[in-house]
Amino acid sequence: MPALELKTNVKLADPKAFIQEFSLFSANLLKKPHAYISVSYTYNEFLAWEGTFEPAFLLNITSLDNLNAESNEGFSKDLFDFFEKHLGVKDNRGYITFFDPGRENIGHAHTTFGTIFGRK
Repeated sequence: MPALELKTNVKLADPKAFIQEFSLFSANLLKKPHAYISVSYTYNEFLAWEGTFEPAFLLNITSLDNLNAESNEGFSKDLFDFFEKHLGVKDNRGYITFFDPGRENIGHAHTTFGTIFGRK
């Protein structure tokens, strides 16, 4: 865990290469083993921001045990920098939603992370 779900109106020439780079970037940023990182990219040509179709994005991050006000501020800065560089999205044309559902609420490998890592 974490899962990062990106929706954007930026059509990428090589989505697989972007996803691989974004996956490694996310593991390093969130300080989680790459083995647990899940990343998805959805191109949506109809994603509008302020009624325009200039580059924009929505990112949902679900992660366990590392999301808080202080960390999210740094994560947000680095993610906006990454998307500006790779997608050409200005910092005022995206939202990042941070969500920690708790270990017992994420299933993996026939059990939950509450069982795998213990309850918090």
